Amino acid sequence: MAFDVATVHLDDFTAGGDATRVGFVDTLGRSLVETGFVKVDGHTVTPADIDAAYDAAKAFFALPVEVKQRYVLPKGAGGYTPFGTEHAKDSEAIDLKEFWHVHQTVPAEHRLFADYGANVFPAEVPEFEGAMLRLYRALEAAAQALLEAIAVFLGLPERDLADMVVDGRSVLRIIHYPPLRDAYVPGAVRAAAHEDINLITLLPAATESGLELLDRDGRWHPVDGLEGEIVVDAGDMLSRHLNLVIPSTTHRVVNPDTDDVARYSMPFFCHPRPEVVLDAPDSIVGDGERHFEPITADAYLNQRLVEIGLL
Repeated sequence: MAFDVATVHLDDFTAGGDATRVGFVDTLGRSLVETGFVKVDGHTVTPADIDAAYDAAKAFFALPVEVKQRYVLPKGAGGYTPFGTEHAKDSEAIDLKEFWHVHQTVPAEHRLFADYGANVFPAEVPEFEGAMLRLYRALEAAAQALLEAIAVFLGLPERDLADMVVDGRSVLRIIHYPPLRDAYVPGAVRAAAHEDINLITLLPAATESGLELLDRDGRWHPVDGLEGEIVVDAGDMLSRHLNLVIPSTTHRVVNPDTDDVARYSMPFFCHPRPEVVLDAPDSIVGDGERHFEPITADAYLNQRLVEIGLL
């Protein structure tokens, strides 16, 4: 039997009538509770914006290594992260990837500018900045709508979760998985089994397959989205803040059967603002056990970045 990750149409929630919204919320919530994942269509992230971002990504990652190295930043919050830097939590093997981070952009006078700083973009690919910022904003808007629907599913005020991510520390990660003939390391895979750190992750369709999730019975299932779909998964911050009502789900990117295929993907990691406290609302805990002590999003993020080798 095929593993069932539900597909929902976001415009059913953002523009639908009451009955349509109820159906969307129920399907979205049940898929996240049961699988940790959901596929989303009917959003406003355009194919043109996705294609432009992939074209810019391919142009950047084709640059010589010494050029890309110029964009390695001290704290790794933005810019380029070289091949062989990141590994999954509790894994000694590196992930077979290199990537670029685009982080939240706020004006210089904004109170969070000192935390975020300004983004850096590669001068050698002039179209990179515009393409990535357009995609960032489109995915950010979709993420807020999805968080509204999750809150409604849980009986919380509609903006309860979405307000956490306004001007949040969200990151668009542009990933290049080189062909294995150029980048194979014994015992390593493109992305080892892990759970995402953030609230939710939005992943436009990658250029090649390889994404798999681990179900509640310990079986792996492919979960690549079709063209136009966004694959969404619940991260550890959401799971912690909701007292495990929506669990984060282990996933990985496996190596392909052939050694001559590159893979590109662009996950959007939706994060709260640094000062937001992750602490389950009383209505979620009810009469049950509170599984986690309160922690700020910033403290939790730093803890996890140390664990995966990025801080």
